[in-house]
Amino acid sequence: MNSGNGNWARDGMFSSVKAFEGQHYSSLKKRCLQRGMLFEDPCFPAIDESLFYHGNRIGRVHWKRPQELCDDPHLFVDGISAHDLHQGQLGNCWFVAACSSLASRESLWQKVIPDWKEQEWDPEKPETYAGIFHFRFWRFGEWVDVVIDDRLPTVDNQLVYCHSNDSNEFWSALVEKAYAKVYGCYEALDGGNTADALVDFTGGVSEPVDLVEGQFAQDEVARNQLFERVLKVHNRDGLISCSIRATTVEDMEARLDCGLVKGHAYAVTDVRKARLGHGLLAFFKSEKLNMIRMRNPWGEKEWSGPWSDSSEEWNKVSKSEREKLGVTVEDDGEFWMNFDDFCQYFTDLVLCRLINTSYLSIHKTWEEEVMRGSWVKRDDALRNRAGGCINHKVTFLQNPQYVFDVKKVEDEVLICLQQKERCGRNKEGKGENLAIGFDIHRVELNRKYRMHSTQNKVGGSIYINSRCVFLRKELKEGRYIIIPTTFDPGQQGEFLLRVFTDVPSDCKELTLDEPPQTCWTGMCGYPQVVTQVHVLGAEGLQGPDSNGALNPYVVITCEGEKVRSPVHKDTRCPDFDVKGLFYRKKPKDGIHIEIFSKNVIVDSFLGQMTLTSDPSGRQEHHTVHLRDRGSRQGNDLPGTLTVRLITCNELTSI
Repeated sequence: MNSGNGNWARDGMFSSVKAFEGQHYSSLKKRCLQRGMLFEDPCFPAIDESLFYHGNRIGRVHWKRPQELCDDPHLFVDGISAHDLHQGQLGNCWFVAACSSLASRESLWQKVIPDWKEQEWDPEKPETYAGIFHFRFWRFGEWVDVVIDDRLPTVDNQLVYCHSNDSNEFWSALVEKAYAKVYGCYEALDGGNTADALVDFTGGVSEPVDLVEGQFAQDEVARNQLFERVLKVHNRDGLISCSIRATTVEDMEARLDCGLVKGHAYAVTDVRKARLGHGLLAFFKSEKLNMIRMRNPWGEKEWSGPWSDSSEEWNKVSKSEREKLGVTVEDDGEFWMNFDDFCQYFTDLVLCRLINTSYLSIHKTWEEEVMRGSWVKRDDALRNRAGGCINHKVTFLQNPQYVFDVKKVEDEVLICLQQKERCGRNKEGKGENLAIGFDIHRVELNRKYRMHSTQNKVGGSIYINSRCVFLRKELKEGRYIIIPTTFDPGQQGEFLLRVFTDVPSDCKELTLDEPPQTCWTGMCGYPQVVTQVHVLGAEGLQGPDSNGALNPYVVITCEGEKVRSPVHKDTRCPDFDVKGLFYRKKPKDGIHIEIFSKNVIVDSFLGQMTLTSDPSGRQEHHTVHLRDRGSRQGNDLPGTLTVRLITCNELTSI
């Protein structure tokens, strides 16, 4: 199913919102107010099963409403900020870090916390409070509205999990409860991926960056380019997080001498180019330093190196510049680092882009295609859709296949594959993600049936058992097939494939293996063989004006069907590398190939050739002199064309 082009990252992102568990906030609240009672959520009750998979490990828990914990509860106190969040007795720094990033983006948190003014406590109208809240998350291609009651787990009258600096502020604890409900219980949030939470808050696309593999600490040019990418994502309202990889169990949450913590997710709360110097000298000299600000979800334990809160480096910038950067000398978990030091210490970075699909934006507009699919194991090879990765050559092409076109000479393509999470319920425990990935193959320009032999692989993602895999790739004009797979064959699951291009890509799933037989087949005939025509290139082309530049393109014609290549500019020896696929009812008829030069008014004819192929299944190479428009015995023209033909009797074998 193709959901078309959506504006999820902008105003249209909530055009369709699904009620989680079929619970509708407005009707539930109305019913509670009519009955004069506070809401109690039957789908996420105040019991231990909503806290743990395997039984209580923190002692007697009392579920209390905010009014029982303070005299004047509020959703927000003095607005919302990253400093509102403090991680509790749960290893969900990944979620808290994502919330910290979210808190810095008003346009985003107001969509995750809808109707936030109406949901706020109103001390002047206590009768309008029903103990019910709702929040929205992007889950597997759609926004879901999650209803909760306001009963929160406490021990010794203190919130067990996420809480705010202010004892009467509850937005973070309530958002966490809604998120725990989606995952099945609070314990399901113990250990997770910040990238997943960032996507759940935005509907964006997360790109992981391995700072070690990219050697950004050693390569200054690559490091500066990465900083510009990070700055652009930040300036366009994207969310960012980072961490230092823990390689052993002992490393988890181990504190380094510099104050940073391993195996711990940090939220990136600002990215700036700080102006060095004081007064007019700073303005005219215009020397800038690449800076990045982070926050530890614990609300303490900060970086103690250069540019930390009280370091002497801050003397290099003016007071006004420090104020602009919001530098504070407090152990609040938030700190600045030079980007060079950042790349030296941190190992992983996650950039969550809000992919802009709104034509009203001043920024780049992407065209989005969204495809839903599944890996399904079947005994029939032609119907099996769980073939595993390319290592499994016999079954690889049995996976789902999606075709799309790149219509520009070259285009940056973003591809995101997301598997449906296997959230457990209560005693089932957390479901394990499958190891997933995808390959991209360049195929014939007129390919419209499934691929049955591998072609030119031009890219692919890594294989990993994360919820999403992502690839950003420059692709040349042409037609491509994406093959999303699990790593091992026979594994089943649902997935979401998102493809972003500069112009519409017409992405769709290929479901047929060969041309269908219809009631007209007996009368009109059915293809006897299939032939792949691969025009490799040409040499020595000459136009009417032998001194002028040529812009050649090739047209392949077979039984009335035509395939036209892109134009190659300013060359007499084009490397066409273009393929056409023809299902032939008359195998003895020739395949006609013509070359033209693109001109402003009338294209110039450069030559032609006609080939017949051996239908026995043999692969043939031809390097043929071009001829004029006469018969096959016509006059030779300057230039040769190199072509490869592959013909098969089995229609599904190409």
